[in-house]
Amino acid sequence: MADLRINLAGISSPNPFWLASAPPTNTGYQVQRAFEAGWGGAVWKTLGDPIINTSSRFAAVHFNGQRVAGFNNIELITDRPLEVNLKEIYETKKRFPDHALVVSLMVEPKREKWHEIVKKVEAVGVDGLELNFGCPHGMAERGMGSASGQQPDLVEAQTMWAKEAAQTPVIVKLTPNITDITATAKAAVRGGADAISLINTINSLAGVDLDTWNTIPHVGGKGSHGGYCGPAVKPIALHMVADCARNPAITVPISGIGGVSSWRDAVEFMLMGATGVQVCTAAMHHGFRIVEDMIDGLNNYLDSKGIASVSELVGKSVPKYSDWGHLDLNYAVVARIDTETCISCNKCHIACEDTSHQCIERTVDSGGKAILQVREEDCVGCNLCAIVCPVEGAISMVEVVGTEPPMTWNERQTVVAKLSEGQDGSKKEAM
Repeated sequence: MADLRINLAGISSPNPFWLASAPPTNTGYQVQRAFEAGWGGAVWKTLGDPIINTSSRFAAVHFNGQRVAGFNNIELITDRPLEVNLKEIYETKKRFPDHALVVSLMVEPKREKWHEIVKKVEAVGVDGLELNFGCPHGMAERGMGSASGQQPDLVEAQTMWAKEAAQTPVIVKLTPNITDITATAKAAVRGGADAISLINTINSLAGVDLDTWNTIPHVGGKGSHGGYCGPAVKPIALHMVADCARNPAITVPISGIGGVSSWRDAVEFMLMGATGVQVCTAAMHHGFRIVEDMIDGLNNYLDSKGIASVSELVGKSVPKYSDWGHLDLNYAVVARIDTETCISCNKCHIACEDTSHQCIERTVDSGGKAILQVREEDCVGCNLCAIVCPVEGAISMVEVVGTEPPMTWNERQTVVAKLSEGQDGSKKEAM
């Protein structure tokens, strides 16, 4: 089997699957059960000044028969005394010395507060610290969480304060509730972060009860925005991880978070630059034992690819991820329908006819059988028909070999600019 061990900024772990800072890592009992099940690491639920949580705090978005496609929560940081948490952290690390044990922290944006909590937590023998600059609700209203995480100057300053006292690696957890996550990622690097983790939850409202008109969830008839996570946020998280991984100013390793529910998700995050991944919603939905499938699946995948170590995956797809302006406008694909496997449900025809380019026709073959056929000269290769088709492989997107050389939008604009200006600098009419 392949070597699944990872090293994130000096924090070693027997595999890349960590539990994220969340309800599953609230106590020593839970984290120890997780390590027994096979999780490689865990980030302890955020410590700070204990708060009082609400009763009724979770909600889920179910879609098209899938339970918990998205998950919403209004839970805050630990509601247990710091001393109790520290005692359990010490006991857990002593019992599982080879597993990664990182502790999430959140305090007021004051240097002395960061120094105080960093020293207390490190004294019980943790492997690293994660600074929670992402929580979008409750704590943000108190000037912490995403309220700090949305301000690059505060991210940089607080990271620096934590690093002044820290002896272990410091990971900065970033909020996605921002226009450009690389701005705060770069601020964390400037502050001395050893790694970054992303994404934290997204501002959300799970829904409204159509009978009572209460928000979901509600607390005695009142509701609040919460943090959204689960499989539905994976594309957003993957994009933000990739944006950080390809930015030359972000030179630290990445812990990927957001909708990781299987080994396949983990591989995607690692290919896009994550050294390892953190999981929350999937564990809450299915329990800690899901990590067994994750480990087996990852092992089988690496073996099938002839890859000796999981670390060889990290960043391999990053060079393929670029800005739109660098895409080849002369590259072309068209849809082709396999009439042998097509079940003639007409979903592709309807989708194309109503919402795309009207290039799928209902016709008959030489034997008089009704078939669906793509008029390839009018197909723009949008992929919609293949997406809505319920039969795997019935519609293929086939590359069209053209005669035009590659041409990106950026290259085209350069050509247009040259044509509009003569060699002597005089303006000429563009073609």
